[in-house]
Amino acid sequence: MRWIERPLGDEHLTAQLHQSLNENPNKPVAYWVSQLLASRHVMTYDQAKAFFVPRLEALHDPFLMQDMGKAVSRIEQALQQGETILVYGDYDVDGTTAVALMYEYLSSLGGSCAFYIPDRYTEGYGLSEQGIRFADDNGFSLIIALDCGVKAFDSIALAVELGIDVIVCDHHRPESELPNAFAVLDPMRSDCGYPFKGLCGCGVGFKLAQALEQSAGRGLDRLVPYLDLVAIAIGADVVSVAGENRILAFHGVEQIKQNPRPGIKALLGNKPVRDAHLSDFNFSIAPKINAAGRIKHGEYAVALLTTIEDEKARELAQEIEAFNKERRSTEQQVTEEALELAKAEADCASTVVRAPHWHKGVIGIVASRLQATYYRPTLVFTQSGTQWAASARSVKGYDVHAAIEACQQHLIQFGGHAYAAGITLSDAQYEPFKAAFEDHVRQTLKPEQQEPSITYDIEIEPQLLDLKTFRLLQRFQPFGPDNAEPIFLLRAVRLSQLQCVGAEGQHLRGKLGQLPFIAFKRGQQLSLAKELSVDVLVTLGMNHFNDRASLQLQLKDLRPSD
Repeated sequence: MRWIERPLGDEHLTAQLHQSLNENPNKPVAYWVSQLLASRHVMTYDQAKAFFVPRLEALHDPFLMQDMGKAVSRIEQALQQGETILVYGDYDVDGTTAVALMYEYLSSLGGSCAFYIPDRYTEGYGLSEQGIRFADDNGFSLIIALDCGVKAFDSIALAVELGIDVIVCDHHRPESELPNAFAVLDPMRSDCGYPFKGLCGCGVGFKLAQALEQSAGRGLDRLVPYLDLVAIAIGADVVSVAGENRILAFHGVEQIKQNPRPGIKALLGNKPVRDAHLSDFNFSIAPKINAAGRIKHGEYAVALLTTIEDEKARELAQEIEAFNKERRSTEQQVTEEALELAKAEADCASTVVRAPHWHKGVIGIVASRLQATYYRPTLVFTQSGTQWAASARSVKGYDVHAAIEACQQHLIQFGGHAYAAGITLSDAQYEPFKAAFEDHVRQTLKPEQQEPSITYDIEIEPQLLDLKTFRLLQRFQPFGPDNAEPIFLLRAVRLSQLQCVGAEGQHLRGKLGQLPFIAFKRGQQLSLAKELSVDVLVTLGMNHFNDRASLQLQLKDLRPSD
């Protein structure tokens, strides 16, 4: 694995920042703190203050987003005239949280609303003809599509034909033309001047709610309870946690800590969340919400997130836990089969495999497993009706969406992001697409993108890894893309009390000085760890056991010292 030092920024500006942070001699700030801030493009005292104390008041004006005025006027009209509104969203975490937010919010305004999540297997992703027909059959005159819709040309054309207005709230990359919706809210539009481009689908929905509140002359107080949903979506959709998303995620996590909704409490098993962070929810909440849409139906997730009854929340959470257990079992089986097929792709620049019986709900996870094993752009296909559907995953620095777009002549539809995408094609086009995709990847994948890498922040002395440093690092939360958890380089250290742990001895545990460490999936490096002197990359965290908390290092990688 390659070790890459994160660029620390201009030394002169960093020094100026450090000086400004140390104007109060009673609260000195270590130079390495200034270095971490500078590497995150925080270069002034005011920027540092905004970074450490994210303020909701600093959110951008939602009306800077193209079509926001049109969307707000149309919803206000619907509310005033008692029109029925269908809140429509994708079946993943981002989509179901967005639907829960918008459905709850509009209902609080007295809106006559219902929600609709498409069936992953019979309808597929996004606005479906079946969903539009449902809206028409049940008298809905307005659809708000969340986390989807920016490429739904045919479905929106059908809605227009049937006299149904559609407001799209999406964050995916649109095509050169937009669908004929009443309004299209998407910061990724080429003609949209919204200052922050990294919103998730639930985030775009929140901005619409913010605009409605602003239009009514109200502040943000009514919207704070919905920030828990936005935070979970930000984490699950792996979008940037810089800029506006940092503000939303920070306050969303605080909302969960202080006043979690019944559905979230039930998913957490009513465990205390006072010390929880955004990354924790990615493991404890997001997979369970996703499991509903993967195994059964996304409506279960929306029902759980919107219920106000603790008992009902517990019942729904138990059902979703069962879906998640089934998901894990299915995922393991499909992964084993896919790994076997991928062996034949050993000499390829990409991995593209398929089987007609694989569960559609887990192919995205399986693609991630294959990508982690072989470290190359990966697509996993399964049969979907008469067609083939795939989930794509990429390696660091490689835009798999752009690679798929270069082969779009073979596709029925596609969409997604740089690191994750979905496609649909006919059986006859599978082999031509596979060949074209492999050829494109082989030509465009750079040598440095063919090997896993880890980026570390700064070199530090082991004695600085103490409780004071841990508390300082917590102020950098929430962690995620564009604000990764700081990783420190320690040179020429000695590890002790080494042992392999886990069911198959796949993890490594020991001590670095007086601090215990855990190294996940590093059991094979036991002999290297026994060297007299090694360089290590670590993060500093807290281990919770039997209601006691203690400092613990997580060892990310190690190598022999020079």
